[in-house]
Amino acid sequence: MSISKVTKTSDRRLLKPTDVVMQRTIKTSINCSGVALHSGSKVSLTLLPAEADTGIVFRRTDIAGKGAEIKALWHNVVDTRMSTTLGNGEGVTVGTVEHLMAALSGCGVDNLVIELNGPEVPIMDGSSQPFVFLVDCVGVVEQNSPRRVIRILKTVSTNDGAAMISPGSHLSLDIEIDFDNDMVSKQSLSIGVVNGSFAKELARARTFGFLHQVEALRAAGLVKGGSLDNAVVVSGDKVINEEGLRYEDEFVRHKVLDAIGDLYLSGAQIIGNFKGICSGHATNNALLHALFEDSDSWEYGELSGADALSAIDGDIFPDLAETA
Repeated sequence: MSISKVTKTSDRRLLKPTDVVMQRTIKTSINCSGVALHSGSKVSLTLLPAEADTGIVFRRTDIAGKGAEIKALWHNVVDTRMSTTLGNGEGVTVGTVEHLMAALSGCGVDNLVIELNGPEVPIMDGSSQPFVFLVDCVGVVEQNSPRRVIRILKTVSTNDGAAMISPGSHLSLDIEIDFDNDMVSKQSLSIGVVNGSFAKELARARTFGFLHQVEALRAAGLVKGGSLDNAVVVSGDKVINEEGLRYEDEFVRHKVLDAIGDLYLSGAQIIGNFKGICSGHATNNALLHALFEDSDSWEYGELSGADALSAIDGDIFPDLAETA
């Protein structure tokens, strides 16, 4: 039986030992469009409901045939320069997936098909908030299969400890960044992703960059669509965006957001503690490789009873509960 919903404030109090957290998808499709950060082209994106056990699947509508689909999984990551890019055996790619993946993780969406007419997810405002907004607009529905989670059984690390994951009662992240810049400098944040904390504390944190690096990045074919509308830009010891920062520590909050998106490429919600020291997309993906190479370090499970309190739902609840 799934968790019964009455109101947002009472859901978690009404859990019974027999209750099991069920998979979720969105109620109906919804569309948005925007500029791709690296290519600079305009991209249209549609989120569509998917059957239970589908997972997250990207589908390129500008490419015909079955080869246009890519499952959002760690072993399909083909590039981690400046963002996370997925690819398949047909040579089809989808780039800059991490902000959307973070939103889906933070909102507790298990199954979804993402259609887009280009090789890159639109950057929107540089955060996950526009994607959280889309999910919130259409709402979610419970499905007739239990949500599968990945429980971490022992500590796994990579890149000399730059990233590690250890057992825990829910998904939590402890991230430290250190830049040779007075504005960004050294920041750290520890946060648990429970009870809507992603939308409240992380979703609005934008990607950031340094003005002196822009010319070199564009010469390398990157950030052609970057602007003050979709990134925090730092020049010397100042943020040049007119509105300033959304959080005092927006830089590290965005790195936490990125990590949540990268970790959701595990194919399920992770129950464990992630620690990153100046880690990025490459290190995050290397950690997932190390994790899945050690079958004794993790196991699949379900969330029921008191454990269901740790289920990630983004404070977005289905209108009606369905029974399995």
